[in-house]
Amino acid sequence: MHSPVYPVVFTPEALQQLEELYAYIAQVASPMVALRYTNAIVTYCETLQTFPLRGTRRDDIRPGLRVTNYKGRAVIAFDVSSERVSVIGIFYGGQDYETTLNPPESDIGQ
Repeated sequence: MHSPVYPVVFTPEALQQLEELYAYIAQVASPMVALRYTNAIVTYCETLQTFPLRGTRRDDIRPGLRVTNYKGRAVIAFDVSSERVSVIGIFYGGQDYETTLNPPESDIGQ
């Protein structure tokens, strides 16, 4: 019996964060290091297609949110539907993902 495979999609925000991470690492290290690191994050995210329920549930931040870490330096925020895994954020080096992903007060309870 085969487990279902969930396509992994990246939100525009997650893609923008990857681009910013690439630019940062390219500046402080080198473009080759940046490319290897950001490609490795994408590859890691793609492994969510066969084991999507890893990481920690963070319904306290946003319903359905899960977070996992990549090599202890990046937090990957995603949610899983019946059809896909959506990578909604990639936060590097202690960026405050909780505030970024928390809905505004006016949205709570609606």
